[in-house]
Amino acid sequence: MPTYQVREKLLSIGDDLWIENDAGERVFKVDGKALRVRKTMVFEDTEGRELCRIQSRLLRVRDSMEVESPGGDRIALIKKAVISPLRERWVVDRPDAPDLKVQGNVLDHEYEIEEDGRKIAEVSKRWFRVRDTYGVEIAPGQDDVLVLAVAAAIDAMTSDRAG
Repeated sequence: MPTYQVREKLLSIGDDLWIENDAGERVFKVDGKALRVRKTMVFEDTEGRELCRIQSRLLRVRDSMEVESPGGDRIALIKKAVISPLRERWVVDRPDAPDLKVQGNVLDHEYEIEEDGRKIAEVSKRWFRVRDTYGVEIAPGQDDVLVLAVAAAIDAMTSDRAG
């Protein structure tokens, strides 16, 4: 299973961040755009090609972000489902695939992402000793960019509330 290393609180607007694989190689860049009223993050490959874009939704429910393809089509809508003090639930609504469910302690970066009741990814700080860093382990055959985009969006939404 591929594991990626992500810096926590990665998206102060205007910040850029590299996501590394388990060998420490840079594999994706997240560009935190400061150009718009709404928060926008652009996922790029190492050559600078846009893979997807994550943006907060204007005039919509708070705690929701949209993932779009480079052409502007919605890939997923990430939204909070249930509020509880320690275990939060989020839903990833995908137009052409089953919804994903996210549950666990998102503030502490200890949660799982499931599709049809089976775990497809896990987010955890336990795998790295580096401060403010968490890992994302993704099952084979999944869309790594989408899973990483979901983790980044949830990180951005929860750090807005915590900060």
